[in-house]
Amino acid sequence: MSQKSTKLSQPVTTTFTPLSIAPARVLRGETCLTNSGKEIARYGNRPLVISGDRTLEMVEKYLQPVCERVQLSWAAASYTPDCAETSLARLKATVAEHQADFIIGVGGGKALDTAKLLAHQCRLPIVTIPTSGATCAAWTALSNIYSPQGAFQYDVTLSCCPDLLILDYSLLRTAPKRTLVAGIGDAIAKWYEASVSSGSSSATLIISAVQQARILRDILWQKSQTALENPHSDEWREVVDATVLLAGVIGGIGGADCRTVAAHAVHNGLTHIPETHHALHGEKVAYGILVQLRLEEMVQGNQLATSSRQQLLQFYTQIGLPKTLEDLGLANISLSQLRHAAEIACNSSSDIHRLPFTVSSELLAAAMVSTTANNFSSSERKTVS
Repeated sequence: MSQKSTKLSQPVTTTFTPLSIAPARVLRGETCLTNSGKEIARYGNRPLVISGDRTLEMVEKYLQPVCERVQLSWAAASYTPDCAETSLARLKATVAEHQADFIIGVGGGKALDTAKLLAHQCRLPIVTIPTSGATCAAWTALSNIYSPQGAFQYDVTLSCCPDLLILDYSLLRTAPKRTLVAGIGDAIAKWYEASVSSGSSSATLIISAVQQARILRDILWQKSQTALENPHSDEWREVVDATVLLAGVIGGIGGADCRTVAAHAVHNGLTHIPETHHALHGEKVAYGILVQLRLEEMVQGNQLATSSRQQLLQFYTQIGLPKTLEDLGLANISLSQLRHAAEIACNSSSDIHRLPFTVSSELLAAAMVSTTANNFSSSERKTVS
């Protein structure tokens, strides 16, 4: 009787790209933090609260009564001087000392980035409570790392978005108007960067993310001025939702293909100039959008980029976003400083290389100089043109 040969089945190799799209839970509304104790207590009994020096007083005012009602044994620690490796090492020791079983991040982008990364490294749950609409950091599975002096170093992709995000409109309303203006600048960059970084992708999720970025841009164009004039209006709440929540959704759905390009690369380079440290993240990103569009004009002769830049300049004038290096406080910047920032922005791992053309540091410096009114002499301008 003949025997049939049998072949062992080959193992199937699968590849997958995990998506961290959204926090597990989101609480959103007026004074919702006040009633969030039971939600927060789901994650443990001994939270370590991470915030900045200036936020610690606010933390006690808003968070202490909430923790007391549900009998949480909490401690607070500052991430100062920055979301840096040295700060994280110190905070890890504080986690062990307090025997923390979850982390609460309260504050702006750097406080939240520090809290998220600390929770990720310690394998603890994380609750984020933004105190302004300046960034989407409360939503995302990403943290940016800076030097103790405030210069951007690298970013870290986290295993998941926060376990709980608490968006309390009454808390955000206490922040300076400038923070929401900066958040608008950071959020509107989603369209100008995602529409480029996604390339010609036909993937459904990426197309969806890019279209969400377009919708986000339109919401901000239409409602920002009214929102800033009346922080008790529906438009204000919608703009806050856009800068904190919708902006985060886009990066979550689209992944790395719908995140940063030249606008954020310019921000990263500018952080290496100490004179820019007073400027908020979104202010530098907003300026970076103009530089990205200027690059498209210079290299491709792109008339759509020209009209987009003119449109943005009008919008920036309306709401108070920086349009030039002078607006960022760099009226006296030297050409060598600008070149150094451009070199940082164009390093080999930079997302600026997602542009559909080659960008050198010299070309980027020329684009930055061309947005500036009075910084450099004609001879200096020629050296970077």
